[in-house]
Amino acid sequence: MLDQDNDQIQQRRRHLEEIVALGHPAYVNHFDRTHKVSELVARYHSFAGKKEEAELARVNAELKAAENGEVRIAGRIMTMRLMGKAAFVHLSDGLAALQAYIRKNDVGDAAWELYQKLDLGDWIGVTGYLFITKTGELSVHITQLQFLTKALLPMPDKYHGVTDKELRYRQRYVDLIASGAAHERQPGELTSREVFERRAMIVREIRRYFDDRDFVEVETPMLSPLATGAAAKPFVTHHNALDIDLYARIAPELYLKRLTVGGFERVYELNRNFRNEGISYKHNPEFTMLEFYQAYADYNDLMDLTEELFKLLADKTCGARQVPFKDHIIDFDNWQRLTMREAVLKYWPNDATRPTAEGLMDRQQLEDAAAALDLGFDPKLNDGQLLGAIFEHVVEPHLIHPTFITEFPTELSPLSKQKADDPRFVERFELYIANMELANGFSELNDPVEQKRRFEEQMNQRERGDEEAMVMDEDYIRALSYGMPPTGGEGIGIDRLAMILTNQHSIRDVILFPHMRPETK
Repeated sequence: MLDQDNDQIQQRRRHLEEIVALGHPAYVNHFDRTHKVSELVARYHSFAGKKEEAELARVNAELKAAENGEVRIAGRIMTMRLMGKAAFVHLSDGLAALQAYIRKNDVGDAAWELYQKLDLGDWIGVTGYLFITKTGELSVHITQLQFLTKALLPMPDKYHGVTDKELRYRQRYVDLIASGAAHERQPGELTSREVFERRAMIVREIRRYFDDRDFVEVETPMLSPLATGAAAKPFVTHHNALDIDLYARIAPELYLKRLTVGGFERVYELNRNFRNEGISYKHNPEFTMLEFYQAYADYNDLMDLTEELFKLLADKTCGARQVPFKDHIIDFDNWQRLTMREAVLKYWPNDATRPTAEGLMDRQQLEDAAAALDLGFDPKLNDGQLLGAIFEHVVEPHLIHPTFITEFPTELSPLSKQKADDPRFVERFELYIANMELANGFSELNDPVEQKRRFEEQMNQRERGDEEAMVMDEDYIRALSYGMPPTGGEGIGIDRLAMILTNQHSIRDVILFPHMRPETK
């Protein structure tokens, strides 16, 4: 840190003091650019390359006249190479780097003296004209130099970037600086900057998809008086003026369905959810969720929509529907749909102990199945919860390519509509890709009497010690009592989707500032 007794830091401080003594502001307020570095690189990269002397002279005459004979760019100094009374630097705008050439005879004594006080990482602005060096590199010949900002801390290794994952997550700004300069990476590997730009593209394309289909984007409360909308442990805070506890939302679901009651036939929200639970490679306490609701649709309609959306996102962001992730190629042209019981039977590890489909809803056979798997379970689990535990153990490790799991037990789905022909199950699906749940959708329960009964059962589970069970929401029951049309609703985890479409193996790699334990000194 700045208070450390470090020779490099002390030298950078001295340089800043000397720059101020030369009459330059310590931190400049404004610089008028004509171009971004990346714009010039994109526009003129085709001119680069070694050339014969006559060809080089012709190209440089053309470049010197380009952009009305002058460009003004700014960026961070990533490399410096001194050669007597001249020097080369590379300036980066975070997207691309461009070489600049400065010579004492061109800029004068004062600017050359300023250059002597610059360090790697400093921000400068330069005026000059474009040319190609004898080695074939596109460059700017500097005619004026302006100091903008001093970097008081040394830069990360420009060739290897930030290899310490802990540092990458805690100091994302350092990771992004290194990302723009790192030279070594595997074919197809994205820099951190590229990962987050692709994530932004994913979100942008999602919005475009729903806007084009007449969905209305809305915003619902991030703080609510009840922790409702999903089975999860909430964060709680206290509002002093109202003197009430408020909960950071675990899902916007019940608010969005209130809007459906009010006449919004198609709504969606892209925003944060908060769950006071564990952290892992696929869990962060604060995460981004897309939720959308469509009147007159059921869970089958939503599965069709989801498949179309994910194919479009693969096309737009990756340029292909076969997307690398870890050791797999995720095939977005290869989708399957299995009921939960079908999936358990399909992936059951031992033919001799494989249960029957009906046996998977018989209490004794469920317990026998759990015992055959050496699956320790709480005897207080109801039948649906036990089937869910067996499913997680047997099936989830096999779900690589996009797979919809349907027909969840009613006990696991307090907000879903039951199947008309078998009320033990609901019209619900979860989408799994690369062993991760990415989406959860269902035909919405719109019977207020049945919804109240389900909430009461959830309250009973809470009294038996289940901290994640839902609470009673009387206002939501009242809303349903005004009548909600047949509706399908779904939530999609944006962070996990971004992991797959950028081939990042931890959720922390697609969240700019993930939550971490306090830093130790």
